Amino acid sequence: MPKHIGIVACSAEGAALCYRTLCGEAPARMGEHMHPEVSMHTYPLGEYMPFIRSGDWKGVADLMAGTAEKLVSIGAELLICPDNTIHEAFSLVEKTSPVPWIHIADAVGAEAQARGYKTLGITGTKYLMTGPVYPERLADFGITCEIPDTPDRDRIDTIIFKQLVNGIFTEESRLYFNTVIEELKSRGCDAVVLGCTEIPLLVNPDDCPLPVLDSTRLLARAALERALADE
Repeated sequence: MPKHIGIVACSAEGAALCYRTLCGEAPARMGEHMHPEVSMHTYPLGEYMPFIRSGDWKGVADLMAGTAEKLVSIGAELLICPDNTIHEAFSLVEKTSPVPWIHIADAVGAEAQARGYKTLGITGTKYLMTGPVYPERLADFGITCEIPDTPDRDRIDTIIFKQLVNGIFTEESRLYFNTVIEELKSRGCDAVVLGCTEIPLLVNPDDCPLPVLDSTRLLARAALERALADE
């Protein structure tokens, strides 16, 4: 039987996209209407935010671990978290976990390496863009990172928390992201990481200045592969 996948969710829109991707792409591998067993739990994003804003990653880890414990208690055998920012607490959670996790940046790095990309632009919350999540993990794949300038980071962060996590996707914001990504291209990036799990719902790969690495869907696909690996 495929492994039971547990989704350690944080924000609703990104978690929903991850869930839909898992369930929508599995039938091509497993047969009509089939997918691995999937369970999801999240504490409110509002409980995470005080810890994120203050840089209290132990507090973030405690919430993640609480969700993981609930999921494992109902049978989850493999855990994923469709939220890039809180992966800064990943090592604190993984080391005490009774079941394996997949790191979202590893899923992105594997795809980038397979496609021959060497320098990636990182978009996401300001905490992610200036944090260690992607630089540390991508280094293992021989890949370097670039991030937007400070004013762009601040505006991207505002768009994420005022619009995207609330299901608001405007043409103005989409075009702004394209402008930022064009600048990353001019600095030598050969692809861009959509490193907030809601950004793939805004940015259109067909008119984006760079090839996109959709962290949400790449994580879902990595989980599907792992869940089916020992079937």
